[in-house]
Amino acid sequence: MRWGASTVFPAVLGGLFALLMLLGGAPLGMLAAGALAFAVFIVTQPLRGLLLFCLLAPALPWMTITLGVRITTSEAILALTWVGVFFQWLSGRLPPWPDQPAERAMMRLLVWSIVPLIAGQFMVQAEGVGPVNWVRWLLNVSPVFLVPLLTPDQRNRDRLLLCLLLGFAGLLVIALGFFFTGRDPMRMVKFLTTLQYARPDAIQDILSADPTRMASPWVHPNSTGGALLLGTPLGLFFAVIHTGWRRALGLFVAVGGAAGIVFSGSRGALLCMGVFVVWLAYKKTPYAGRGLLLALFLATALLVLYPPAQTRFASLFSSNDVSTGVRFEEYLHFPESVARYPLGMGFKADTPATANGVYGISNLWLNYWYKLGLPGMLLFIAVTTAWWRQVRMPGDFKVIHEGNAMRIATVGTVLAALATGFIDHYFSFTQVLISLFWLILAISLQTAKASAPPPKTAALS
Repeated sequence: MRWGASTVFPAVLGGLFALLMLLGGAPLGMLAAGALAFAVFIVTQPLRGLLLFCLLAPALPWMTITLGVRITTSEAILALTWVGVFFQWLSGRLPPWPDQPAERAMMRLLVWSIVPLIAGQFMVQAEGVGPVNWVRWLLNVSPVFLVPLLTPDQRNRDRLLLCLLLGFAGLLVIALGFFFTGRDPMRMVKFLTTLQYARPDAIQDILSADPTRMASPWVHPNSTGGALLLGTPLGLFFAVIHTGWRRALGLFVAVGGAAGIVFSGSRGALLCMGVFVVWLAYKKTPYAGRGLLLALFLATALLVLYPPAQTRFASLFSSNDVSTGVRFEEYLHFPESVARYPLGMGFKADTPATANGVYGISNLWLNYWYKLGLPGMLLFIAVTTAWWRQVRMPGDFKVIHEGNAMRIATVGTVLAALATGFIDHYFSFTQVLISLFWLILAISLQTAKASAPPPKTAALS
């Protein structure tokens, strides 16, 4: 007799609960009951976990819990979602495993990552648990597979996008709320410490370095800009195809996200947002040309009225800019850095490794080389190339409608995120941020698949 998920799962949960009651008594048992109820809520319907991830990850990305090791709540939700997917597979209720070119290329990248994982354990002299960090990275890229498994239909993809935009709206409420009510970084530090963010001393150092830049739950202003770069195009096109409160939500995310990018002082995100708008204008998207002119006007007005923005913009052309100087140093020393780790430095430590004279690299593709070796970078390029072949849209975007709006938005968002790779690396291995990147990439693949014409069949003679 075959035991299905409906039999195995309750038995496992019942055994765990009984064990906790026996070992920890009533208090631990009650706490365990709440945790198990939450687990049941997600595991029985794993789509709930993915929707909850979309609500939480943009707004509070690095809130942590301890499950033997300390991980972010967002990653824990993804792990629970995969447990639910496993039980769905046991009961035969899953669609086929995604097997398009982009997913196959991603599988090859994941398999190769085992090599730098093992090599880094021996070659990197630093504290860290490589296998744990590797599993966390796997969770962060797993939305590439979760989206096609759990949202094969348009209705569930619409729910996914709605939850994602609500998450970005939550981020804006927190970040802009703190920004407009006071610039004291300690207020944000206390807020994030309450949410169990790791290393409050490091958070304080980052936020105190330049209090004029908008603080947010993404901590570093450049990460804030990167996160908002993912949400702003989605909000814009979501507003175009909806009415009522959904349109208001989309407009809030689009306008608030654009303002947040400016207030965060993330020059890379701002430039790539401009690249996105220019791409829309090139594709003759309705109102894109006017939008570009309006954006230039508003940017000029902001530069005139907001002195910190003037300072950040002027630093683009300054020979004394610290971050620009660091980037030149990184490129200068990059050959030496990768020569130390020919198979990649793996997952034992973050780049740069903790050794004298070792530099990081502010480049998306080269950071893959640094972390996973040259084959890892080439496999990542293969993933994005396969993605582009599946989602590219020839012709103009003269008509925007429900059938193509979110496809344009998601493809444009991924292109803008990749464009940041020429000047920064945060879409390579930054926890949770990369999970949002891969989530949106997966949504673009699904929307492209849904809007593709059916294959031609030969007529019977």
